[in-house]
Amino acid sequence: MFDRIGRIDDETPFIVEWFVKTGGVEVWSVKEGEQRFETHVDKLTNYIRFWQASGESEKTSIRIKTRLGQLKLDGLYTGGPMPYGYRTVPSGVKNRKGQELKKFEIDLEQYVVYRKVVERTINYGTGSYVIAHQLNDQGYRTANGKKFTSKAVLRLLSSPLARGCTNEKETSDVLQKLRIVNEAEESREAV
Repeated sequence: MFDRIGRIDDETPFIVEWFVKTGGVEVWSVKEGEQRFETHVDKLTNYIRFWQASGESEKTSIRIKTRLGQLKLDGLYTGGPMPYGYRTVPSGVKNRKGQELKKFEIDLEQYVVYRKVVERTINYGTGSYVIAHQLNDQGYRTANGKKFTSKAVLRLLSSPLARGCTNEKETSDVLQKLRIVNEAEESREAV
């Protein structure tokens, strides 16, 4: 269908028209026939077609964001970099394609390091640069095996999952069980 060409309602019809008029290209759809620009009605029909495709794209985006939000609240891994202190394990839940989804679980080795960082930050006011240096001296590495940097320590400390919530500050019982930084520490950290 023509909506596969593009979904930007105020650009796509003009680009297609440009191909037809200047490039001598015929644009065809198996279901909708030839894309024409001979009359004013043809142009209006094409604009409406791509305007409708843009709306469908927005609806699809909303559905995907909603579903990803639900998966995150259920403690399921939805992709992206793995937050420090966690690993993924099979969840027992399968998606529509029959692939098993993965869920987060606290990685005990990384948990120990995470707790050291939190305690040094809260109890001693140690900065991220010093903490990174201390962790590297003790032989600890990030989740991908690299040396800790100040930025890596700050990223670790700002992890929403470690506080039992999503990036959107939503929480659930499942996420609360994955919490590494408790509420008392979180409030002391903010001071």
